[in-house]
Amino acid sequence: MSPEREPSASRNIYVFGVTSFLNDTATEMAYWVLPAFLASLGAGPAQLGLIEGIAESVASFAKLFSGYLTDHIDRRKPVVVAGYAVANAVKPLIAVATSWVHILLIRFADRLAKGVRGAPRDVMVAESVPKSRLGSAYGLIQSMDSAGAIAGPLTALVLLSRFGIRSVFWAAAVPGALCVLVALFGIRETKHSQGKDKLDREAPKAPSDREKAGRKETIKLPASFYFVLVAVTLFSLGNSSDMFLVLRAQSLGIRISLAPLLGLVFNITYTLASWPAGWFSDRVSRRLLASVGYLIFAAVYFVFGRAPSTLAIWIAMALYGFYYALTQPVLKALVVESVGRDVRGRALGIYFFATSVATLAASLITGQLWKHFGAAIPFYVSAGLALIAAGLLLGVNVSRDALPNRS
Repeated sequence: MSPEREPSASRNIYVFGVTSFLNDTATEMAYWVLPAFLASLGAGPAQLGLIEGIAESVASFAKLFSGYLTDHIDRRKPVVVAGYAVANAVKPLIAVATSWVHILLIRFADRLAKGVRGAPRDVMVAESVPKSRLGSAYGLIQSMDSAGAIAGPLTALVLLSRFGIRSVFWAAAVPGALCVLVALFGIRETKHSQGKDKLDREAPKAPSDREKAGRKETIKLPASFYFVLVAVTLFSLGNSSDMFLVLRAQSLGIRISLAPLLGLVFNITYTLASWPAGWFSDRVSRRLLASVGYLIFAAVYFVFGRAPSTLAIWIAMALYGFYYALTQPVLKALVVESVGRDVRGRALGIYFFATSVATLAASLITGQLWKHFGAAIPFYVSAGLALIAAGLLLGVNVSRDALPNRS
């Protein structure tokens, strides 16, 4: 039986969904109140941009390394579990921070751990389902992830009203610990080497020169992958940390205590739309769906730049969830299906690396543009880059059936 259809592997989709829910509950409890907490420590937009920029830079290199590592190891579960464990061990430490430098170090460790676990987890997902269900699998996990992003802000709202901001960070330890336990005892290795072992038993003869050459070809990443990578990287140059959206909303009069509710609003639409978007992408062009997501992003950032009213900000945040749903699971599936099975980790690592480096630049640029030219300009710049990226993504005239190396 192919490892992509093993019952023990198929259950991984649901286990990864649960771990994503618990991990994001812990993350989002802290994330949406972090700008206000930084402000209480005397930090502003420039420090926020520096923190997020450095955090994303270490994540980018970790993702690149873990992508290459994923293709060369048989046991990926320990890497994934360790990534969840480290990230959830450092989050509660924000509660004892007394300087924005402490937040920088904690975010550094958190993003490093996420970067290390990302590619192995996503390759295990791809090995747990048939190719025809890639979008649905990533969509389901993303839906559970964003469901945790609903539970997190709701919990934070309750804690803020009763115990204060530092209690939110302490409480994040509970879902974080549960996440690690579920990952440790629930995830099953997909044993990707079994397929190779089976082939070796059935065909014990030494491979011919042609077969060797064919195997070497699968190592190469196709042009379609790089075309998509260029478009996504350009978009990411305008996709700064969502904390800037929170900071912008607060500058327009939305109270600090309502910051978690901003996360709740967009994560509701994100949760409801992620699995349908992934399912739909298994049946239509993934590039088209991702381009629509970029157009929604452009509209949201234009509204944040123009800021006609606080009501418009709330509506824009709700629409923002559709951008995430139409891009996050869909682009992962697009990357995985565009390359050979032996280089899925490498492709995901390069994809994550390029987007993370661009996001690093985006956060730094946004912080400086805000500081020197005002709050509106960085949002207009992001909207413009999203429009260009949408056009480029649609311009990749390679049909899904014609993509090479879809082994």
